[in-house]
Amino acid sequence: MPEWLLWAAAIVLAVAAGWAWNERRAGDRRRDDRDAGPRPRRRPGTRPGRRTPPGGPGRSTAPPRPRTAERSPAGAPRPGEIWWADVPYADGSGSKVRPCLVLRADSGGADVLKITSQDKSARDDHVRIPTREWDPDADHDSFVDLAEPAHVPLAGFSRHAGACDPALWRRIRRLPHLPGA
Repeated sequence: MPEWLLWAAAIVLAVAAGWAWNERRAGDRRRDDRDAGPRPRRRPGTRPGRRTPPGGPGRSTAPPRPRTAERSPAGAPRPGEIWWADVPYADGSGSKVRPCLVLRADSGGADVLKITSQDKSARDDHVRIPTREWDPDADHDSFVDLAEPAHVPLAGFSRHAGACDPALWRRIRRLPHLPGA
């Protein structure tokens, strides 16, 4: 048998194995997307979120640091944390002390997403958030309002409640309409 024929067969096998591996990964991604629910649509010209899983060699699962030049003071809210804060209403008519998820923080305050205990499972602008880790008295999960972030000054934060579930935090960080996404 000619040597070139062996090389050709090896190349064909390598290409076929690479194709099968790629199809398997694509199937896993489709299955994960199906389990995660509908994915928000990207705006033209924006790039999709990171595709590599965190926690690999040299990667931290801690929430990312703020991207702004000013850093938040020690003990202040940080991205990926859940805090109780006096969150203003969208119409500016007042505010309410409620749990919120910190998106971005600096020395002037933080951009947050409101968390509600009301069932919003039928709405596509809300996503379920596991509550037991940061509110042991809760008897059901809550919902994060993805529609519009609110800005809360540092003085509006009263107490740290916990950290966002890492899988949910990654999903929220991929949303193109949110600050720093």
